[in-house]
Amino acid sequence: MSETITKRKSPKRKGYVLSITIIGILFFIFGFVTWLNGILIPYLQIACELTTFQALFVAFAFYISYTVMALPSSWILKKTGFKNGMMVGLLVMAAGTFLFIPAAMARAYWLFLIGLFVMGTGLAILQTASNPYITIIGPIESAAKRISIMGICNKVAGAIAPLILAYFILSDGDAFVESLKTMDETAKIIALDGLATRVIAPYLVMSVILVLLGLMIRFSPLPEIEDEEDESIDDSVSTKSNILQFPHLILGVVALFFYVGAEVIAGDTIIRYGISLGISISTAKIFTSLTLAAMIVGYIIGIIFIPKVISQRTALKISAILGIVFSIAAIYTPPMVSVTLIALLGLANALVWPAIWPLALHNLGKFIKTGSALLIMAIAGGAILPLVWGKLADVYNSQLAYWVLIPCYLFILLYATKLYKIKSWKKHINYINT
Repeated sequence: MSETITKRKSPKRKGYVLSITIIGILFFIFGFVTWLNGILIPYLQIACELTTFQALFVAFAFYISYTVMALPSSWILKKTGFKNGMMVGLLVMAAGTFLFIPAAMARAYWLFLIGLFVMGTGLAILQTASNPYITIIGPIESAAKRISIMGICNKVAGAIAPLILAYFILSDGDAFVESLKTMDETAKIIALDGLATRVIAPYLVMSVILVLLGLMIRFSPLPEIEDEEDESIDDSVSTKSNILQFPHLILGVVALFFYVGAEVIAGDTIIRYGISLGISISTAKIFTSLTLAAMIVGYIIGIIFIPKVISQRTALKISAILGIVFSIAAIYTPPMVSVTLIALLGLANALVWPAIWPLALHNLGKFIKTGSALLIMAIAGGAILPLVWGKLADVYNSQLAYWVLIPCYLFILLYATKLYKIKSWKKHINYINT
């Protein structure tokens, strides 16, 4: 990174702290909305009388929007800029949460799914804007530290969101399900209609909050960050004609795909894994929280040590190595030790996202918004790789299924050591051939 760029990204202290605070609020929103899906799945399964497979379309509708809408989000940001793009993302999210009101009144599952897709679309726009914003708002060498702070905001929100929503919509879940068994069809329909309407109040409040946050962003003193100037970064950037000519970005997208898959596997399979090992449900139900707690510890470590003690690339290498070690150990150790190691993957995973982003976005110049969109598309790993784990668990067993994590962390390690350096496909191929 040139001296010119470093100077440009050293904002005044007061404005810098305010910007970090505002973006931190946005990352809190990311976590809050994303982790609501965990409680929405059983809630909608009861209210809309769904099979388990049908209920899982909650997650599908939400996450598929990242892949479908990431590139359109990049186009929107080119028109609006980062700051206004954040406002647009929040307003689109508000439209999605508002759709829950007519969906609840009609008890229409398809309308809930449309609402979730729209919410995911808003998040795709918001993340496509805010992730590179937090990366380039300050010195590039401390980008991982800033993203770690954002990660804490995200995971704290993720820990409390399902508890808050559950209080309003499923506090009497077990008793309600039992009561349905004794009702005739008419009474059952009335009861389920009543259950569906419980979601109206919290989602109406969320809609109002999202609109107000959008307006806050619009009139906030957040500086508009311009694309990196070509001549200040690397003369070769000006010769690039499309985004595919940046190997370090494309390989970063692949690394992020594997990371998101590994993160979701560690967080979402651990409860089922514990139960499959004979651990009681009352004990296993806290395992996901332990994984999130481990991630928060990892973020704190990143804040303290990056970049003063270690670089973000070194942190990425250490994270990948820890992921490999914890995964292999989990496959061959007794139940409680194995579960503990899976929870500790939260520690290994914490700094991967913060470290890959600045490495992948480095030297993109005018292509930075499109590059950000491609990185957001990598979230699809969280939808695909857990299915691989599930298939392996069915064919073999839940413990051996964690072998799927090994190639994920190996690729991340390879990216941290070699692949991030590749600036030209042609030169790299010629190097391999010689």
